[in-house]
Amino acid sequence: MGYLFALACLIWVFHDTHPQRLLSAIHISNWWFLVVAVFFDVLTYVVQGVRWKLLLSPVGRLRSVKATQAIYVGLFTNEVVPLRFGELVRAFLASRWLNSGIGAVVPSMVVERFLDALWLVAGIGLVALFVPLPRTLVHAGDVLGAVVLVATVVFVWLVLRREQKLEHGEELALNSARKSKVTAAISRFVGIVAIGLRDIGMTRNLYMAAGFSAVMLVCQGLAVWFIMLACGLKLGILAGAVVVLVVRLGTAIPNAPANVGSFQFFTVLALGLFGVDKTLAAAFSIVDFAVLTVPLWAIGLFSLAATGMSFGAIRAEIAAARHKQRSATGIP
Repeated sequence: MGYLFALACLIWVFHDTHPQRLLSAIHISNWWFLVVAVFFDVLTYVVQGVRWKLLLSPVGRLRSVKATQAIYVGLFTNEVVPLRFGELVRAFLASRWLNSGIGAVVPSMVVERFLDALWLVAGIGLVALFVPLPRTLVHAGDVLGAVVLVATVVFVWLVLRREQKLEHGEELALNSARKSKVTAAISRFVGIVAIGLRDIGMTRNLYMAAGFSAVMLVCQGLAVWFIMLACGLKLGILAGAVVVLVVRLGTAIPNAPANVGSFQFFTVLALGLFGVDKTLAAAFSIVDFAVLTVPLWAIGLFSLAATGMSFGAIRAEIAAARHKQRSATGIP
């Protein structure tokens, strides 16, 4: 379904564009702006590494460089494998370096997604004051806002809940789930995540991580805006912010590798809000995709090589870890 969706998006983007006009529109008029764009794109993931280090502090001390390396390996995996399998890969690498289980790393990643969604909703609300957004996009933002509200309530409830109650609840869940080994495994995993979220809590690291999440969104917006300037699109910085918000909201659901198709579709859709011709917008979506992807591939491949492991070795170790967990829970 992900590949079919990507194909449908690409057909919509290119079906009524003139090939010669499209090719002539794919050009760089200022390479220095492109260099600045790549700088801000790379800075985004460096900041994410610092943020992840803060959220992982209850599990152990992981250097920002290592956290960023794991993030780039995960991103590189997402470029070649569908359904964002890279998230599992980076969780595995972090757990390996911290000598902990993958389950202990998951709460930090849950909080990451929560903070990203929080700032995405805030960004859409702020942009809507200056740009008339499509009704469907506003509705999608409202749905995401409702999800964030529910997630906030659950998070606060878990933080305020006592550790003894969590552990007691986990034991009760495990005892009551003896009739179903799968339910027992799920209950144990949920218990680990709940305790992990409580450990992160309303701490100074959480507030700092929230601040870094805002910095990441700003860096992404600046990267796209400088790519616009490099391509000769004379649009304000607000246009870069709108493109980032629309693309991030549109690609929130995992689909084809590297978000091919959906990335181009939502980029063209966002630029259409500023009156950009569809052929020109389609050409920009190609340049934007290439500029944001090529450095990611290069750094991601280097980061993977620096781990001393291959995709096959990582997959084998993840499978071994799953088998070990199944054996511990008694699941065949």
